[in-house]
This record gives sequence, C-alpha cells and structure tokens, in this order.
Amino acid sequence: MKKILSFMDWGIFALRSYHYILLLSRVLAVSEFSNRTFMYVLWLSIAFVVPLLFWFPGRRENKFWFCVLELLLGGSYYVSSVMHPDLTSKADYLLPSLAMGYLSTKQTLWIVPLLVCIPFSFQSGLRLSWEQTLSVGTDNLLFCFIGMWASFVANAYDQKNKLVAEVEQQNRLLTHYTAEVEKMTLLEERSRMSKELHDTLGHSFISLILSLDASIALMDRKPAEAKDRLIRIRALAEENLEEMRSIVHEMGEEEESSLIRQVESLANRFRDHTGTAVTLSLPEIEQSIRFEVRQAILRVIQESFTNALKHGKASQLHLTLRYAERILQLTVRNNGKPIDKLNDGFGLTTMKHRVERLGGCLHLSSGEGTPAITEVRCEIPLKGVKPYDED
Repeated sequence: MKKILSFMDWGIFALRSYHYILLLSRVLAVSEFSNRTFMYVLWLSIAFVVPLLFWFPGRRENKFWFCVLELLLGGSYYVSSVMHPDLTSKADYLLPSLAMGYLSTKQTLWIVPLLVCIPFSFQSGLRLSWEQTLSVGTDNLLFCFIGMWASFVANAYDQKNKLVAEVEQQNRLLTHYTAEVEKMTLLEERSRMSKELHDTLGHSFISLILSLDASIALMDRKPAEAKDRLIRIRALAEENLEEMRSIVHEMGEEEESSLIRQVESLANRFRDHTGTAVTLSLPEIEQSIRFEVRQAILRVIQESFTNALKHGKASQLHLTLRYAERILQLTVRNNGKPIDKLNDGFGLTTMKHRVERLGGCLHLSSGEGTPAITEVRCEIPLKGVKPYDED
C-alpha cells in the first residue's frame, strides 16, 4: 500500500518534469540564441526548480508553497508564452494543473478557480471567443480534479495500509496478551487448587487421625465402640473422597448450594469424629452468594477448626455467621491454649490470601483470660446478593 502512494508521488513528479523539460527543449531548439531566449530558459528553470524546494517525493512536504510558486512561476510563463506568437515553446497548462490538484490542501483550494480564470487573462489580447476561453479553463479544471482524485485514491490506500498495519500490530499484541493471560490463569488455578487441597486435606486428615487415635485407645478396652468408630471413620473417608472429587470436577463453577446447610454438615462431622463441642449461631434467612465467597467461608471454618484442635487443644468451639449490609461476617472462637506468637503458617496465609482476593479481611486474636479465648474473625463483601430460595 505504501509503495502505491510513493508510486503516485513519483508519477506526478515525472509528468510535471516532462512538461518543463519539453518546454526547455523547444526553447533551446531555436536556431538563434538571444537575450529573450536566455530569459525564457532562466524563467523555465526557475519555474521548474524553485517549487521543488518545498515539495519533493519522500523528502519535502510543504504542499502549500509548492502550489503557490507553481501558479506564480509556471502560470505566468504559460500566459506569456500564449501572448507572444514568436515563442516556439507554446504548451498547455494541463500537467501543472494536474500536479497542483494532486498536491492541493484546504489552504490552497483558492487556486482551483484561478486555473479556470487563467485563459481569460489573454482572451482579449488574442481575441478568443468565450467558448474557446471557457474550454481552455475547463480543461485546466478537469486535470486539476483528476489530480485531486489521484490524491484521494493514494491517501485512501495509505490510510488502508496504516489500518492494516495497526490491525496486525493489535493482533500480535492480542496473541501475546492471550498467551500471558492463559499462563497467569494456569498459575492462578494451580495456586487455587493447591490451597483447596491443603484446606480440605488438612481438615480431613486431622479428623481421621484423631478418630483413629481414639479408636486405637478403645481397641482393647471397648472393642465394640472402637469398631463403631472405625465404621464412622470409613464413612468419613468416603465423604472426603467425594469432596475431593467435587473440588476437582467443579472448581471454578458457579453452583447453587446452601451455605448454612454446608456449615451445619461440616460442624456435625467435626463434632462426631473429634468429640469436640461445637455450637453454632447461624442466620435464619439465607442469601445466595457467589461460589468463591462460599468456598472461602468453608475453608476458613475448616482451617479454624483444625488449628483450634491441633495447636490449641480446644474442647469447645463457637461459630457465628451473620449477614450484615452487603457484608458476610464469620467468627470462630475456641477455648484452646493462647497463641504466644501469631505466626502466619501456610494455612493461615492461604486463608488470608483467599479472603483478601475477594476484597475481605481476616484477623486472628488470642489472649489469656478466664477462660482463654482465641478468635478468628473474617469479613467478606457481598456483591449482588439476593434472597436465597429454598427448593
């Protein structure tokens, strides 16, 4: 496309050069070289060279002064050649009109009517009819319009070339960004999967280990109770397996489920398999929330329960869940041993990252008292919540 624009520029330059070279050859073809001949040669040379100081293909682009000087120098020579019958270098003004039309701008549109009026400057001296004069002016105007049309076509091709180049550049950028987004998505999903597995497996295995310890302790003294516990442990393992399958197959999907029912089920399983007293304070009216928020709340509860039992040796836990105005608030308290140093392990760090990614916050506090209380407090903003309809 860009080659076509350059080709058009050089084509107009060649036609204009041909016009002046032809006139110069006719002047120099005169057998007698006089002062008048020298003046015409100098005039033509200036008319040919001076406008090129302001416009030259690919180098200079001052079209305004080119058109003005072309009209003054070339146009004046054209009028003079017509009005002197003894001058052998007579020629029309069509090719210069073509060049000026091609290089015309909004600032040089006033030249167009002058091209029509040039023949009227010598009409009376040559006693031309109005029809002849108008015909010459119309020819000049026609070639000027042909030059404008050629300029329009060249600029259209140039704009098309720029648009094609821009589209190709955008396509390259889009391809690059797509690859980067895909890479980031895979990394994020991998990180999310590791967090899901840690939260789920950590909670599940601590429950299994504690249940197995209790079963081993009862094996000799109360074999029937130990067997009953082992049966329940097997059922818990099956539930954990199903939960892992659900995470693998449904991760990232929006599924409608009751958060309250899931919290109750999680608390009941933990209570049954660890013997820890768990009390719940849940809202009466449920709201439908996003899958990511629901999963974050469940993982925070699992991690809080697990840490309370594993590190704090807690015997009582109290969970409070409530819907405030566009905020879901969760509090988990336990009576375990106070935490001397609140170091962020992998589990706590994972919880914080999960909650903060949703625009929420998570705080852990622990202090001595009667009784000692360790508290995990979590708040997550709800976006676009709506009343949850029970089936």
